[in-house]
Amino acid sequence: MKILLTGSTGYIGSAVLERLVAAGHDVIAPVRSARAAEAVEAQGARAVQGDVTDAVWFGEQLSQADAAVHAAAPSEGAEAFNASVVDSAIATFAGTGKHFVLTSGIWLWGAGADIDESTPAAAPALVAWRVAIEDRLLASDVEATVIAPGVVYGRGQGLVDLIVDAPRTQDGALQLIGDGEQRWTWVHVDDLARLYEIALESPQGLGRVIASDGSSPTVREIAESAAGADGVVAGTADAARDRFGSAFGDALLLDQRASGAKARALGWTPEHTGVLAELALPASVS
Repeated sequence: MKILLTGSTGYIGSAVLERLVAAGHDVIAPVRSARAAEAVEAQGARAVQGDVTDAVWFGEQLSQADAAVHAAAPSEGAEAFNASVVDSAIATFAGTGKHFVLTSGIWLWGAGADIDESTPAAAPALVAWRVAIEDRLLASDVEATVIAPGVVYGRGQGLVDLIVDAPRTQDGALQLIGDGEQRWTWVHVDDLARLYEIALESPQGLGRVIASDGSSPTVREIAESAAGADGVVAGTADAARDRFGSAFGDALLLDQRASGAKARALGWTPEHTGVLAELALPASVS
C-alpha cells in the first residue's frame, strides 16, 4: 500500500515510518527540507519536499496515495496546521474509501478514572482546539481513524523526562509536578506504531481509538523510581503552572486512567510492560 505519512522525522512519526517500511508499504514522506528528505530516505521512505498547509500541493500528494497518516506536530500554530491538513484530507479522500489516520491524544478527555472512546470530551485549554477538527473529520465521508495515544514513552524520549529530570532541592530531592498523585496513562512508541499499522489495514475507519497499555502509575511513583535515596518532594499546582506555563501545566496535572480496550479488540496487544519497567532497565537499554 502507498501511504503518505506526515511527521516522519518526529517522535511518533519516525516509529510509524519504521513500522510501515518493515511491513513492506511504500511510504511517501512530505518534508520541508533537504536534510529531512535525506533522513527519511535513509529509512526507506520516498521524500517529497513541500508544505502540507499548501492545499493544492498537499492535495496532489494525497491523491497519489492509497492512505495517509498525519503524525506531524508543529511547535507553533498547531490548530491552523491540523485544520489545513484535515481539510485537504476531506477534500481529497471523501467518498474514495481511502483511509486517513489522524493523531490526537489522551488529554482530549480531561481527568477521569475510566476513560474510553465514549467518554465526553473535556479537553484542557492546551488541546481543546482538537475536538472540533476531529469531529469534522469523523463526520465526513472519509474512512477516518483518530488515534489518541496515552503519554508516549520509549526510545529515550517522551514526557517521562519531565518527571525524572525535574529540578532537585538542595538536599537532592526530585521535585514533583504538583503533588504527584495524578495518574498518567502510557503507551510505548513502538507499540503505538503497531496500532497505526492496524488502523491502516482496517477495511473501514475506526473512529477514535485510545492507545493505552493499561498502566497508570502516579507521577510520584515514576519519580520515586528515578530519585533513588534522595527521594522526592511534593510541589503545587501553581508551581507546575509557573514551570510549564498555565496551559501545559494544567494538562500535566490531569489525573487519567484508560485501559485501551477498543484497541485490544482490534487485535492490538502492547508488548512493553510499562513505563516503570522501562525505568528499571540499565541505563544502556532503551
